[in-house]
Amino acid sequence: MIKNSLLLAFCLSVFISGFSQNTYQIALLKYNGGGDWYANPTSLTNLIDFCNQNLKTGINKEYATVDVGSAELFNYPFLDMTGHGNVIFNDQEALNLRNYLIAGGFLHISDNYGIDKYLRPQMKKVFPELDFVILPFDFPIYHQKYNFPNGLPKIHEHDGTPPQGFGLVWEGRLVCFYDYECDLGDGWEDADVHKDSPDKRLKALQMGANIVQYVFTK
Repeated sequence: MIKNSLLLAFCLSVFISGFSQNTYQIALLKYNGGGDWYANPTSLTNLIDFCNQNLKTGINKEYATVDVGSAELFNYPFLDMTGHGNVIFNDQEALNLRNYLIAGGFLHISDNYGIDKYLRPQMKKVFPELDFVILPFDFPIYHQKYNFPNGLPKIHEHDGTPPQGFGLVWEGRLVCFYDYECDLGDGWEDADVHKDSPDKRLKALQMGANIVQYVFTK
């Protein structure tokens, strides 16, 4: 309960101080299992810069890295998770992430092609009572500063299927947004990493900014 109160107080202070204050930091989620949680090293830096410039946010330019089972999780109102491979949460880690999300935290997951079959069973440990649901195109996360009337942009082909935005909704609040067959994280990387077109990179960053704006103004 103390952890929950700390996170709620932190989120309230962010809301009161507003986007313009350089008072909060987002974090990359580190997990066990051998998957490459570190896959996109430049993505969050670029997303933060884009949000600070275009949304006038005051996010710390240096993102943190935090273990899923750490008490430090509660210091960050926004977590980002990615990778291609295996993910394992032990019981303590799953409970820690659950408590964090119920307390007011938010998790964005970007499928970097291959994480899906490992991720879903682990998130089921976190919320046994919830299933990922496809968010409709009129969901507010697609209509913040930037309008995406057809949902997620397609950044990388992967299996060539349409991109899908999944959510976990706890008591009416979206606590986790999962972009699948889309690869927003790759789209946020430096231009020379994946050689994506300027248009694709811009759309990826705009959608990322929508996620940030949705989380901090909801």
